[in-house]
Amino acid sequence: MMESVVSSDMKRDGRTLDHKTLEEIRWMAVQRVIEGERPADVIEAYGFHRTTIYKWLRIALRPGGGLRMLKSTQATGRPRSLTARQEQQGFRWVNGRDPRQYGLDFGLWTRRVVADLIEKKFSIALGVTAVGELLARLGLTPQKPLQRAYQRDPEAIEMWQRETFPAIAKQARAEGAEIYFWDESGFRADTVHGKTWGVRGQTPVVQRPGQRQSISAASAVNAKGAFWFCTYEGALNAELFVELLQQMMKYRRKPVHLVLDSLPAHKTALVKKYVASTEGRLTLHFLPGYAPELNPDELVWSHVKRTGTARRPLQKGEKLREKIEEQLADLQRKPDLVRSFFEAPFVAYIGDC
Repeated sequence: MMESVVSSDMKRDGRTLDHKTLEEIRWMAVQRVIEGERPADVIEAYGFHRTTIYKWLRIALRPGGGLRMLKSTQATGRPRSLTARQEQQGFRWVNGRDPRQYGLDFGLWTRRVVADLIEKKFSIALGVTAVGELLARLGLTPQKPLQRAYQRDPEAIEMWQRETFPAIAKQARAEGAEIYFWDESGFRADTVHGKTWGVRGQTPVVQRPGQRQSISAASAVNAKGAFWFCTYEGALNAELFVELLQQMMKYRRKPVHLVLDSLPAHKTALVKKYVASTEGRLTLHFLPGYAPELNPDELVWSHVKRTGTARRPLQKGEKLREKIEEQLADLQRKPDLVRSFFEAPFVAYIGDC
């Protein structure tokens, strides 16, 4: 008799065996039970789940059955219309691409749109059901997409990740400089974030401060966990931006490479004049347009607005500016949390520089 080489605490997956091997195991297992061995002992010897043997026995012992009923059969079904290579090409079309890049007039992938593209490229007509099965087989599922500005330049974003930023990092290392990412955000005391529970059909009411306090903040963050911030009132202009940069650079011993977006106030002649006056202590680098997810400082603001003051409305007599500064100061004391913002997939290109 065949001896088991599978430990009793491991279960074998029959799908990993070829048809001939599995057929032989079924036949020998049932034969051993017929000869008097206990089913549980037999199936354990072969490493299968204990209920498997009873399925085989029912098949072999039913009227008109016999051991011949345990023979493997050829799977039925309609053969695939696309080759494996064509299927993988279909995956590359759909994964992270826009149908309009292929001359189609709709911006979302549907089964019908995929079928149209397959017919256009391969001259093979597939029904929507077959396309759905194909997409599932390729590991693609229908999902709600993130919305991005249509002005985005995918090539510029890819170049930033693969060439531009690595060059900045290399330059910073050579200079012994630090790399920071900069961003601004605004806060209002009467903004309510998140959801609350209530009776269906009756919208809950949340009390908020009657006084409409507002404040803006700027921050700079780096991958090693350092965090700088300041708050200010009103809209950002070139003069104010230079003041904020001066505050950030005060007392710094190392040069700074500052990565930020292309807000008009960031690129004025006044700003360029100030940067030049630092004689290399400060260098500005601008992210590709319409790609805020490349900036980890966006995640800072997302975190701040989901916690703290955003979750607990101001009480009577409290000042929004004081509460925001308190929350940002607390974040400044948590370098591990700051570093975690750099672990998001969209900013993984930054590394630990």
